[in-house]
Amino acid sequence: MDIERRGPAYGAAETLLVEVTGGVLLVTINRPDVRNAINSQVQRDLRSVLEAARADEEVGAVVLTGAGEKAFIAGADISQVAGYSKATALDSDLQRLFDLVEDFPKPTIAAVNGYALGGGCELAMACDIRIASATARLGLPETALSILPGAGGTQRLGRLVGTGRAIEMVLTGRMVDAAEALRIGLVTEVTDPAALIDTARATAATILARGPLAIRLAKLVIRAGMDADQRTGQVVERLAQAVLYESADKAEGTAAFLGKRVPRFTGR
Repeated sequence: MDIERRGPAYGAAETLLVEVTGGVLLVTINRPDVRNAINSQVQRDLRSVLEAARADEEVGAVVLTGAGEKAFIAGADISQVAGYSKATALDSDLQRLFDLVEDFPKPTIAAVNGYALGGGCELAMACDIRIASATARLGLPETALSILPGAGGTQRLGRLVGTGRAIEMVLTGRMVDAAEALRIGLVTEVTDPAALIDTARATAATILARGPLAIRLAKLVIRAGMDADQRTGQVVERLAQAVLYESADKAEGTAAFLGKRVPRFTGR
């Protein structure tokens, strides 16, 4: 059943707009006056919302976007970055938050609606799927401040676009437009700005129609395999498949296919 909820169901998030429709949680970073820059409050609010979504059985997928048309997230709040110290880096709260996004058990989609710079680009890269508006611009400009992308950017970018391109983009701080981001694999789809959220929702709905246990394990296997040799990755793949072969969802999926009906998955 479709439902819609805002704010209170996920706590009083000061910097986020929260809505659940048709099993998809839409989270909008809502600081348009500063191009949705990430500050400590955004970090706290996003962590709280994700923790609530993890436990919410009505939520099957998460879409992240930014308020307004100009920016997804234009980076970290520089007024706070100016006061950061080595202890801030070692605590790595933002890196840990984006690890939480990457490891989130439910599919995550970044709907990139404008500038996705620095931490904004890093958040998008932590998501499973990145869909960009045709007006989007992505990049990691941190070296202009004599810092580096420290929320996973130096690691995730190379895994997505290759080492050479990643080094060039980080060292120069060059932004790429949506067309180039698609060509190099930084985003998975480009759409008209007016259709961005609907496209993200449609992608989420396609995923939600499939076996939820299979989706969760597929994410886990792919992520684990990225940090392992192929043979080890294939062992993990076999183990995940063994779990699925014994699941109720596999029995339902095959029975529905043979019976030419829509499956009714339970996630078990």
